[in-house]
Amino acid sequence: MIYDVSMLIHEDMQVYKNKEEKRPVIENVSNHKDGHAHESKIIMNLHTGTHIDFPLHMIEQGKTSDSEVINKFLTTCKVLDMTDLTSHVDGKSLSKYQIEEGDFILLKTKNSFSDAFISDFIYLNEDGAKFLLEKKVKGVGIDGLGIERNQEGHPTHKILLGHDIPIIEGLRLKDIKEASYEMICLPLKIKHVEALPARIILKDLT
Repeated sequence: MIYDVSMLIHEDMQVYKNKEEKRPVIENVSNHKDGHAHESKIIMNLHTGTHIDFPLHMIEQGKTSDSEVINKFLTTCKVLDMTDLTSHVDGKSLSKYQIEEGDFILLKTKNSFSDAFISDFIYLNEDGAKFLLEKKVKGVGIDGLGIERNQEGHPTHKILLGHDIPIIEGLRLKDIKEASYEMICLPLKIKHVEALPARIILKDLT
């Protein structure tokens, strides 16, 4: 089976904290009534929808999309079912799973079951980020539009991004069972930015 775990981009989509500046604007710039080809343009924050964070997002002079290594996003991944959690993912909840060096971890939480933004969304706290760093994971993804919530100084971002562990935010994992999958993550090819929108596909390994 093939599963598309990306958010659909449209003007009424879920955006972080329901901020209007995060909402995409899609405009028709020419159409058949004008006697021209139908063409549109989109104005969109790079952190809207499913996207990858790079170090510059939270670290001054951090690495940008220029440092992207596509092989890191064409890999197997492990989806961990955290839907029983009511606040955050921490080291204790992660320790129940067999996480190995080089794993790409995707966190499935209650976030995936809402098409509207949840103000108390489940996030990965500082302790959980440290745990994954110690495990030497390849990358981390979550089904919230932020990987952390109201943590002063953004420690989760800084712990992961500061060690070149990319973060995927905005996954849609509602219909994905806990298992290992082949992940095909193709970010847009944009030069020197702190985040890239991405289309992400999971495929069964069996």
